[in-house]
Amino acid sequence: MTTTTGSSGLDALFRPRTIAVIGASDDPRKIGGRPIRYMLEAKTTATLYPVNPTRSEIQGLQAWPSAESIPGGIDQAIIAVPASMAEKAVADACAAKASAIVMFTGGFAEAGEEGAEAQRRIVELVRKSGARLLGPNSIGAFNTADRTFSTFATAMDRGTPEAGRIGLVSQSGAVGSYLQNLLINRGMAISKFVATGNEADIDVAECIEWMAHDPETEVIALYLEGCRNGPALLRALRVARETKTPVVVFKAGKTDAGQTAAASHTGALAGSAKVFDTALRETGALPCETLFEMVEAIYACSLGRLPKDNTVCVISVSGGFGVMLTDAAVEHGLSMPPISAETLATIQQELPLAVGLNPIDTTAQTVSDRTMLARTVERILRDRSYGSVVLFMANAGRNPHDVQVLREPLKKLREDFADVQLALCVQTIPETRAELEQLGYLIFEDPTQAIKALAAASSISHSLRNPTPAASVMECAPLQLSHNPDEAQSKEILSSAGIEFAREIVAATADEAVAAAKEIGFPVVLKVLSAQIAHKSEVGGVALGLADEEAVREAFARVTGNAAKAVPDAEIRGVTVAQMVSGGTQTIIGGHIDPTFGPIVMFGLGGIYTEVLKDTVLRTAPVTHDDAIQMIRSIKTFSILDGARGQEKADLDAIARAIVQMSQFIATHADEVESAEINPFIALPKGGFGVDSLIHLSNQH
Repeated sequence: MTTTTGSSGLDALFRPRTIAVIGASDDPRKIGGRPIRYMLEAKTTATLYPVNPTRSEIQGLQAWPSAESIPGGIDQAIIAVPASMAEKAVADACAAKASAIVMFTGGFAEAGEEGAEAQRRIVELVRKSGARLLGPNSIGAFNTADRTFSTFATAMDRGTPEAGRIGLVSQSGAVGSYLQNLLINRGMAISKFVATGNEADIDVAECIEWMAHDPETEVIALYLEGCRNGPALLRALRVARETKTPVVVFKAGKTDAGQTAAASHTGALAGSAKVFDTALRETGALPCETLFEMVEAIYACSLGRLPKDNTVCVISVSGGFGVMLTDAAVEHGLSMPPISAETLATIQQELPLAVGLNPIDTTAQTVSDRTMLARTVERILRDRSYGSVVLFMANAGRNPHDVQVLREPLKKLREDFADVQLALCVQTIPETRAELEQLGYLIFEDPTQAIKALAAASSISHSLRNPTPAASVMECAPLQLSHNPDEAQSKEILSSAGIEFAREIVAATADEAVAAAKEIGFPVVLKVLSAQIAHKSEVGGVALGLADEEAVREAFARVTGNAAKAVPDAEIRGVTVAQMVSGGTQTIIGGHIDPTFGPIVMFGLGGIYTEVLKDTVLRTAPVTHDDAIQMIRSIKTFSILDGARGQEKADLDAIARAIVQMSQFIATHADEVESAEINPFIALPKGGFGVDSLIHLSNQH
């Protein structure tokens, strides 16, 4: 976070000075009564105006017949009335010159077309007045520092939340409220909370950007179900990266059934889970698999320091737990460089039975003097620096005496090595846990979870420290096509975009095919040519290894006949004749337009491996050459391209150039093209070329 406020106009949502509650209730348990009760109990800094024309007083405050009747206007209006009264209430808020409207009321776009139409009318009212709308169907928002709780969340029933440093943005009120409790249970506190509901106006992207500029927010927790405006979300996440604000994300709706449920809940597109994950990671955000994993990742970022790199040193009073921590570190991508033999010898002067260069097993010798653990860590960190250190201390945290003995050594260790993330894996009681955390230590009971959380913090730290520059989209003339191009036309278009292809000749007759084969040189490949047939081999439309004129004539008749029989309505232009290629590694390079995030480029192993291995990586397009190299290296089967089992290494730069050109093509023609694919693209030790390709135009085009 930085010390300036964002320009998204959300100040009246998060920092209101005057709040009208339209539909206010004298019953503090009802939805219209809860925000008043919460703010009175919290001694809010805002002035409250209950609005209810049937009462003169509500919860000890003067009631007003309308928001418009409140003298001097209001910053914020809370709408807590039935759906049938909502439009009138919003009009009243607009007349009172409210800058922000928090709409609890549901029954709008999430409930069907009639509700969607009512929501559109409300949005029109709000926009004409210049106000901003949170919701409808929102559980609200709050600011713990100012004690403004414009919410009916039942999580507030446990008492006024302490002011903290975690900003919580959720598309679901129930999930956001539940997550709030999980964070509090883990010892963390919220700075700002918002549940965006139907996102008729204010969406998660604006809230992220506002919190990224909020000086009271150091980490942002984000719960997503879908997204209407992918580019806006990515821009907001990049702002968070620029302000060095970690964003930890849980995205629901990863399965088909989950996507359907998410769409019906928020009315937003759920989108491809893989594309979502890719897009989030590109911006420095960290997607998590479970809410529990999310909470632990946020916790690892919550002390205001992140690991400077992915190195970790494991020190344990137990060899078994040292092995467990090491396994987890390797599995989650942390590096464990060893300490020097000289440092181990120094440690052994005090702990003669200590063994290992990383992990280091101090054995049970430290039971008699816990301070030896702190001295061991100090000796190690004076030898070499690590991003993180995990110290397994077994049950020491349950003993107040042990904690008392360790307090000063641990405090000094924290002060002397301020740039190292220090984590204690130890069983504790609430009092000792709080004391150790106040000293600046992360506390975990589960060794594996400790490593997972540190790996998450390390990943976020790397993204914040090493932002990748975005590639710019090149200008290019439109394709001006009226129908999907066939394979030959697709290759011609992609060749113009800078991608190399194997030489081939289009032949409309058997005689032309023979002439082409003679010109190219035997053996050759024949493939049926039709824009309506994408998978030629499945219809018998491919003939390989044709060594002479007779074989070419026979193959021409066979592949065109097979295709006509399999797809009677297909327009068959003839065949393509190409030289039979051997050697190299088959890869796939493609691009498509995602409904949420727009142009996407894809790379993986190609040919028969595409469907079998499903080993592909995605990036939002366009990409830089460095991005493309990273894509290539990140597939699980990269070793095949890198010379596994004595094979020649593939020319990664040649593959990367083709990926970059494909990414530029799909980004440049996003309004015309739905997808484009080269499969296979043959990667050679020097160079590479495409063999098959296909372009599909968008339905709109």
